Amino acid sequence: MGDRAKTPAGAAGRAPTADRPSDIRNVVLVGHSGSGKTTLVEALAQTAGALNRAGRVEDGGTVSDHDEIERRRHRSVQLSLVPVSWGGCKVNLIDTPGYADFVGELRAGLRAADAALFVVSAAQEADAVAASTRALWEECAAVGMPRAVVVTHLDTARTGFTELTEVCAGLFGRDDPDAVLPLHLPVHGPEAADGHAPATGLIGLLTERILDYSTGVRREEPPDEGRRELIAEARARLIEGIIAESEDETLMDRYLGGEPIDPGILVEDLEKAVARGAFHPVLAAAPAAEGGAQGLGTVELLELITRGFPSPLEHGPRAVTTPDGRPRPPVVCDPEGPLVAEVVKTATDPYVGRISLVRVFSGTLRPDETVHVCGHGLVDRTRPAPASAPDEQDLHEADDRVGALTSPFGKQQRPVAHCIAGDLACVARLGHAGTGDTVSSEDDPLLMEPWTLPEPLLPLAVRAHGKADEDRLSQGLARLVAEDPALRLEQNPDTRQMVLWCLGEAHQDVALERLRERYGVRVDAVPYEVALRETFGGASSGRGRHVKQSGGHGQYAICEIDVEPLPPGSGVEFVDKVVGGAVPRPFVTSVEKGVRAQAARGIATGHPLVDVRVTLRDGKAHSVDSSDAAFQTAGALALREAAADVPVHLLEPVDEVGVLVPDEYVGPVMSDLSGRRGRVVGTDRAGPGRTLVRAEVPETEIVRYAVDLRSVSHGTGRFDRAYARHEPMPPHLAEKIRQRTENTP
Repeated sequence: MGDRAKTPAGAAGRAPTADRPSDIRNVVLVGHSGSGKTTLVEALAQTAGALNRAGRVEDGGTVSDHDEIERRRHRSVQLSLVPVSWGGCKVNLIDTPGYADFVGELRAGLRAADAALFVVSAAQEADAVAASTRALWEECAAVGMPRAVVVTHLDTARTGFTELTEVCAGLFGRDDPDAVLPLHLPVHGPEAADGHAPATGLIGLLTERILDYSTGVRREEPPDEGRRELIAEARARLIEGIIAESEDETLMDRYLGGEPIDPGILVEDLEKAVARGAFHPVLAAAPAAEGGAQGLGTVELLELITRGFPSPLEHGPRAVTTPDGRPRPPVVCDPEGPLVAEVVKTATDPYVGRISLVRVFSGTLRPDETVHVCGHGLVDRTRPAPASAPDEQDLHEADDRVGALTSPFGKQQRPVAHCIAGDLACVARLGHAGTGDTVSSEDDPLLMEPWTLPEPLLPLAVRAHGKADEDRLSQGLARLVAEDPALRLEQNPDTRQMVLWCLGEAHQDVALERLRERYGVRVDAVPYEVALRETFGGASSGRGRHVKQSGGHGQYAICEIDVEPLPPGSGVEFVDKVVGGAVPRPFVTSVEKGVRAQAARGIATGHPLVDVRVTLRDGKAHSVDSSDAAFQTAGALALREAAADVPVHLLEPVDEVGVLVPDEYVGPVMSDLSGRRGRVVGTDRAGPGRTLVRAEVPETEIVRYAVDLRSVSHGTGRFDRAYARHEPMPPHLAEKIRQRTENTP
């Protein structure tokens, strides 16, 4: 991890392999959108010899962004795996989307990795780094995941490397800024016509050697005295930061006493501190120049990964239970142990079918063996029962047969003989498995607790575009949510709409594109309907008379009812107070059916009527012409007549909302909620610099709040909500809905 050159290992077209977990490194790249993660993966793959030429995101030609949707959008929308070889290790580079709508893919990447590279762009404002990555850094810190920072886009920098490093130290090292320090400083070439001086090399702060990349191949050179003086302060600070994390307590005394410290000892202590997650080096990287073989800083970054980041063996034991929840001893990374793997991504290939990317935590996965696939407690959210098997509620609690094992590299799937503990591979035709499921031995089924995901809170109501699409819609939606656990599918019983709950507008767009292109299902997005209710504004009476004679048996039914409002949440209550048999007992039930059917259809706006007591007090029947159908009709007519004499109030759902934001956005958030007819009920401290704002807000006002909150809080806020109750809607808003209902054909 020092400044040594390393001969590239690995060849394009061959899948890297590892026979021991100690030779594997699983690294996830995270960072804000546009920070250069995918470009960095390309540069690392080229330096490692896995690519002959790195592609460009702008041209839609990178290994990571191989999906057609990604090529069109020039943006990552899903997790991708790019394995390379370096220094005798297999390095699994896990590229993740930076856009907030695809945080489900990011969380899967964190689950599959043992260390993280935080990619920040010098071409973007420092505030953008703070807004989108601080919470993620803290999340990694909570689980002790080792982290390093990589600065990109030095050729178009708005922020200098030193300044950005200070920003990262303040942002990521609040408790200890000296734990986030650069290992190198960039060396800039002549200033170009546009005023930028591109970085052509690095100078190592520990070895004081210049690492020249100007020719496209890394070369080491001795520094001149002028550069030694420039780096002296940064070098001293780095050495002190490393010594502060050293396990040798005498090292600091020796250093302060003026004793020179061997750079080899410093590098060794640095590697140990990085692996423990106690020190977070800052590096710089850039793709190779045209015709070059190695990008700026890529050799140093690969050295950091292979020598400083931990292997899967150093990851703590994983908690598991039996499928019915009984605890079992934690599993460790042992190729000879019991099989425990987890599906971190699910995709569909038009020729192969379902392909599952799995991380093996224990044991060894082999082709053609039978395994047990176990769900993860999100049955309703991830995989509804398909139309073909409506009674099969838990498809993913089943044995399955492992198909071919492959190592992904862009669109390629390169065969591998097995996948040992600590490694990742793709499994073909694991038909019952969805993202987040546990794969274990059929003789000893186990279950891992799933990773946490934010609740999707942006609704997308869809309907089939045509008859052919209607036949395929259920299956297409089921497959879609099996691939992406950040999607939630709901068949709303009140509005009878099919609703996909998403994380944002980009998430919605990608879901629709995948339905159309991957599953051949065209759908139309329709306005989302909030489940409104109606209720009586006072007591009333009604008479239902249904008398017809058209030859043969006629229709005869008369009933008289009283209606009175009830407290919220009471539903529809039916009371029989008929005396003397004016309405025969069988037809009392018929009246109740008619009343309840009319209440479900609504009275004024087509929304269900609730919170009323309907009392049947009198009526008339005919010995021949009365029937069940006649009294159902009379009951419905009576309810409509009763509604004509009193105001019918429209009720809207009110949600309890909790908004978590940095302190500086509390005022704007509270003002915005008030503008949505919300009532702020309190605020709570939620950790350093963050506040939870609690409010009650009508659901009609927060249908798009998942999008609007990002604007108000500059992407730093998140919220949750839960149904509280229905309340009367303001008269002027209710009148608009009534008018719209009347004008609807």
